[in-house]
Amino acid sequence: MAFGDLTAISPVRWADWDTRYLFFTGKGGVGKTTTASAVAVALADAGRRTLVISTDPASNLDDVFGITAGPDPTAVPDVPSLFVSNLDPEAAAEAFKERAVGPYRGVLPESAIRSMEEQLSGACTVEIAAFNEFTAVLAAPAGTSEFDHVVFDTAPTGHTLRLLTLPSAWSGYVEEHPSGASCLGPLAGLDQQREQYAAAVATLADADLTTLVLVARAETGALREAARASGELAALGVANQRLIVNGLLSDPGADVMAGAFADRQAAALAEAPSQLAALPVAAVSLVAGDVIGVAALRRLVDAAATATAPATSTDEPLADLPGLSELVDELDAAGNGVVMTMGKGGVGKTTLAAAIALALVERGHQVTLSTTDPAAHLTDALADAAPEDLVVERIDPAVETARYSDEVLAAATGLDDEGRSLLEEDLRSPCIEEIAVFRAFARTVDAARDRVVVLDTAPTGHTLLLLDAAQSYQREVQRTNADVPGEVSELLARLRDPEFARMLIVTLAESTPVHEADRLQADLRRAGIEPFGWVVNASLAAAPTNHPVLRARADSERTHIARVEELSSQGTWLVGWQPEPPIGAAALRQLAGDRDRPATAGAR
Repeated sequence: MAFGDLTAISPVRWADWDTRYLFFTGKGGVGKTTTASAVAVALADAGRRTLVISTDPASNLDDVFGITAGPDPTAVPDVPSLFVSNLDPEAAAEAFKERAVGPYRGVLPESAIRSMEEQLSGACTVEIAAFNEFTAVLAAPAGTSEFDHVVFDTAPTGHTLRLLTLPSAWSGYVEEHPSGASCLGPLAGLDQQREQYAAAVATLADADLTTLVLVARAETGALREAARASGELAALGVANQRLIVNGLLSDPGADVMAGAFADRQAAALAEAPSQLAALPVAAVSLVAGDVIGVAALRRLVDAAATATAPATSTDEPLADLPGLSELVDELDAAGNGVVMTMGKGGVGKTTLAAAIALALVERGHQVTLSTTDPAAHLTDALADAAPEDLVVERIDPAVETARYSDEVLAAATGLDDEGRSLLEEDLRSPCIEEIAVFRAFARTVDAARDRVVVLDTAPTGHTLLLLDAAQSYQREVQRTNADVPGEVSELLARLRDPEFARMLIVTLAESTPVHEADRLQADLRRAGIEPFGWVVNASLAAAPTNHPVLRARADSERTHIARVEELSSQGTWLVGWQPEPPIGAAALRQLAGDRDRPATAGAR
């Protein structure tokens, strides 16, 4: 097929699935939850009993279906054959911890029990506990035997890949080190799960049982992420894959803005990695507004989600919100410190971080632009060489893990051979990577004492794991006899200092991203961190368009923009959608420097 031809991609056949397990994944913000939910509704309406499960720590299934679901299947009203389940990582972690510690209560001294509980308090315990819940579903089909299909709405790609690579990693670690200790505590608990992990891997690799559905938008970053995920998952043996391109505008008509929108999509598809063209591919059309509720999902499935005349008009005045250039003015006046762009994956954090960094360099600041995101898209945003005055870095997990392990071993001069062997074994634990990356994060923040550090952060879940790790990091490094650097012990105080740390919550003017950003703000405030403000990105609300779908989407944004203004106690900035993608230093400078109405420039 011609990937650049939007009309050549066939629409999704929503109920046409041969396998029992359907596994949806992709870059954050591409519409995995909506797509997985629509498939689940279509299957249920076709008379097949269906369970849709979220393995995302920040699940949106409740928002989509308007229910509150827990780990047990919850019936969806008005869809007789459909059930929803959310795997709660934190609850699973508590249960996991008690299974490991419980048998020793009353047997070991209280000090030993406290030590075990501390070992199980790290962020990676939540990861493993969620993974156990996930593999239990795949490895024990009897528990879901009443369902014809089990649909997994997964976390963003990086998290999903970690889940899928853990079976081999942990099974191998347990087999090679059956008596060792790790940051998960006694390995006996893991050893008991080896058969479960092996069964899960076998199910994922069985093309008769499992289909992996890569969801992407017709955007360069999302398509590259889909290709990367496809290759890595194929290497794990998950070869039965399909691609769904979400949000296609295939009929722009004569509208100039709609034509530019479709042209950007066609250009991204034309440049898509070649391995994606080898997959079965289907399209989901761009719809008029948020797809929330069973009725909206059914309209999507029935291809009836066409826009009608909007109730309000884009001619009505939009709130006079400042744009990105005004935000840069405030950051310029604030001086040295750390600026963090935070939010749900796919909202444009990377582009905004790069634009802000370049603008601050233009204003005479010494600036470092870095990322804690394993996917590291900064080079894509800059496209060409960064200016000499901008330092561009990436926190590389492999490099940081090796550096941390070398330092720990170098400091362990007083150990005998057996002790050193046990320490080396412990440093091979997968949890060490989280500690090493967190230390690099703290080191990067520390550099903001003498310059401006702009941090493009990972999607919300990973970011919060990093921030939460500050609570348990000291216990972890002390367990390996490592020193706690000053930048680590001072990190939380710095992040809580509004004179030093400026947390920018980035969102789109859509229901789910705003809900997600609201949760992020609440989590930050529980940690004692007050956001600097909110940025509404890639807005169509003031775009000059008469295309029915784009106009209806623009009008639907107004409610979400008003909600953002309510939620943001500090400030709100509006960055509009623009016809040309802001890629490369020149385009990013223009994005941050335009003094006209914010809707005349934009990023996504």
